[in-house]
Amino acid sequence: MKIALMDSGIGLLAAAAAVRRMRPDADLVLSSDPGSMPWGPRTPEDVTRRALSVAQAAAAHRPDALIIACNTASVHALPTLRAELEPGLPVIGTVPAIKPAAAGGGPFAIWATPATTGSPYQRGLIGEFARAVDVTEVPCPGLADAVEHADEEAIDRAVDAAAALTPAGVTDVVLGCTHYELVAERIRAAVERDRPGRPPLVLHGSAEAVAAQALRRIGAVPAPSAEPVGTLTVLLGGQTADLTEPALAYAEGLLLKAVTPVI
Repeated sequence: MKIALMDSGIGLLAAAAAVRRMRPDADLVLSSDPGSMPWGPRTPEDVTRRALSVAQAAAAHRPDALIIACNTASVHALPTLRAELEPGLPVIGTVPAIKPAAAGGGPFAIWATPATTGSPYQRGLIGEFARAVDVTEVPCPGLADAVEHADEEAIDRAVDAAAALTPAGVTDVVLGCTHYELVAERIRAAVERDRPGRPPLVLHGSAEAVAAQALRRIGAVPAPSAEPVGTLTVLLGGQTADLTEPALAYAEGLLLKAVTPVI
């Protein structure tokens, strides 16, 4: 079994780690193009062109499924990637976890890139799943870039700025960018710092859901006790490489580093 994941940068680590935990025996292919980061401010046409290139690099390794571990690419490029690669290669997009957050019934916030915040795509999901719930859209300028470079000070500044825009009464926060899942606990701490005495904040990421969906699409089931023999292939701009140094600043990257790379 081989699962490929694609993103502009290291935002794919969270979903890759989720796949690794579910199926330690699965081979992983991580395809990204950090030199083109960030994708958020680019035009939809440019995002689609870049996403297709990154996806094709992954597809050349003949995976059984491809996860688009990027909200921006899923918004703009999913139809094109599916038209290009399916039915031979199942393509799984990433959708912000607005539906499960709304199911709780309490007010919640959506942290996302400035380009996604207020977009017709995000507003459509809110209208479909959270019409009866109080939702606050919180733009997080610079946070994805800071996470990509493991810039601790910049992460703190961006997280603190977004936390200041998050109403104290929210019960849940949706992480609307895959990069944010790598600093989820820092986000939780920043929001909870300004709401002492309230119940613990519930965070909603997408990594576990997309990993599970990829397995379903290929008729596989989670087997966390499987022999940990899965290999790892890292592609940067289509070229075989090692995990980047910033990737190893996160628990997800360290988990994947324990796997023997394919050269």
